[in-house]
Amino acid sequence: MSAQTASRAYTWRFRLVLLMLSMLALMVASKIVYLHLFEDEFLKNQGDARSLRVVSIPAHRGMILDRNGEPLAVSAPVESIWYDPREWVADKPQLRLLAKALGMPAARLERKVAANADKKFVYLNRHMAPADAEQVLALGIAGVYSQSEYKRYYPAAEVATHLVGFANVDGAGQEGMELAYDEWLRGGAGSKQVLKDRLGRTIKDIQDLKQANPGQDLTLSIDLRVQYLAYRELKAAVQQHRARSGSAVVLDAATGEVLAMVNQPSYNPNDRSSLKVSHLRNRAATDTFEPGSTMKPLTIAAAIASGKYSASSEINTSPGYIRVKNYTIRDHKNYGVLDLGHIISKSSNVGASKLALSLEPRAIRNMFFNAGLGRATGSGFPGEQVGSLPYFGDKRIVERAAMSYGYGLSVTPLQLAQSYMAFAGEGIRRDLSLLKTEQPMPGERIMPKRVARQVLAMIEQVTAKGGTGRRARVPAYRVGGKTGTLHKVGAGGYEDDKYVAVFAGVAPIENPRFVAIVVVDEPQGQEYYGGEVAAPVFSRIMAGTLRLMNITPDKLGLPPEQQLAWKSP
Repeated sequence: MSAQTASRAYTWRFRLVLLMLSMLALMVASKIVYLHLFEDEFLKNQGDARSLRVVSIPAHRGMILDRNGEPLAVSAPVESIWYDPREWVADKPQLRLLAKALGMPAARLERKVAANADKKFVYLNRHMAPADAEQVLALGIAGVYSQSEYKRYYPAAEVATHLVGFANVDGAGQEGMELAYDEWLRGGAGSKQVLKDRLGRTIKDIQDLKQANPGQDLTLSIDLRVQYLAYRELKAAVQQHRARSGSAVVLDAATGEVLAMVNQPSYNPNDRSSLKVSHLRNRAATDTFEPGSTMKPLTIAAAIASGKYSASSEINTSPGYIRVKNYTIRDHKNYGVLDLGHIISKSSNVGASKLALSLEPRAIRNMFFNAGLGRATGSGFPGEQVGSLPYFGDKRIVERAAMSYGYGLSVTPLQLAQSYMAFAGEGIRRDLSLLKTEQPMPGERIMPKRVARQVLAMIEQVTAKGGTGRRARVPAYRVGGKTGTLHKVGAGGYEDDKYVAVFAGVAPIENPRFVAIVVVDEPQGQEYYGGEVAAPVFSRIMAGTLRLMNITPDKLGLPPEQQLAWKSP
């Protein structure tokens, strides 16, 4: 082939290639123009579908506060790691790194991935610290994402948990006030549109679609200082006496507010990994027991209110027992003739029974019911029990006699505390409140003012020398109350070696302000009476409460030896 012929061949080939490239460029340009003019909206939507996301904005759950603004439950921002199995791509080394960043064994993570291969959304770890979640996302594993949430924390931990309750991992109330006021605290989640990269990380917030509405705060009636005090003293007593359980309640008699409500055993709501179901109960509101001799002040009040007796009336309790049908009611010893005050201070079952049987059959039950037994306290606590207050007809004289000294009925510690409010409130019983109130709760007069004052003076004698509640005394303050020591009911009737020790009291006597109840279930050892086990706890709780609330002492004018509380040798 000549040089001229070869030159023409190369020129033809060059022109052919140039033509083909030009046609290809023209086709690409035409396609670009076409897509820009006719498919622009479609392509934009496809791009957005791969990068724009609508994400939920979690609502901040309202705080729970004590009456002084101290936090009892707060929500903190956290991150939850999740993955989409459809996008999941991770080799063995990456999986081990991910497991380490998540704080779980690699074998467990492998099992989780294998078990959820057909899912679209699977949590890997809930409620991680934001910094830890960033380390997980920094691994760059396809299909792994995070979402913002809130985690509930309880600063008072086990001290207030039975009242406050707790919320689950999704922020829904499960127990206590968290459950009762879940809708109030919860709020409403919002949503926003964001731009994300291929690893699922948010690059830019585009727009808010719906504002998140934070939950509202809830202010409780309890005073965290009194709550801590009551919890400490109750826990120490339960441990000292190796008791099965215990409860204590402190009320503001002027308003009906619950200042403290504690139980043993308790649990830490911030770590529920080893939680026992039996520890969840708020025993002060849900567990019932026979109140025993703590009912005698109400029996005496019913007797005086009937007009048939006065404070100075006397009852012959000799020879220390009485037969009612085929049942024998006994005192600890033969107390002889007792006035009404000494029936309380000596805790005479015989005296209380004779009073009850001499009154109209409904008199004692009506007084108990009006004091709040057999019905709700008004607190609104979830699962609160109302106990049992049976009606006994004219011929059920054994049951009527037993009711006068606290057997044959059942109450909760909260109900028992409410029933003593009538003595502190000059005859008025108020509904109870677990929320801080600006005005006193609604009240109902259940006995004349003079009767309340007379019984108040009588229960003060319980804490005096010779009374059953000497250990309940408080330095510099006049206090009154009533002990109770109850035999527990077993399969074969009342148990001889299982007791409930109770003390119910009021302080200060001069101007009553607080009611406190202490219940200790099944104390072990030599001491098991209410005056030995529960009364000292009442003394320490009430002493601290009176100081914390700056209540003026009402016993300073008495001789020094009468100002001192009882102290064990």
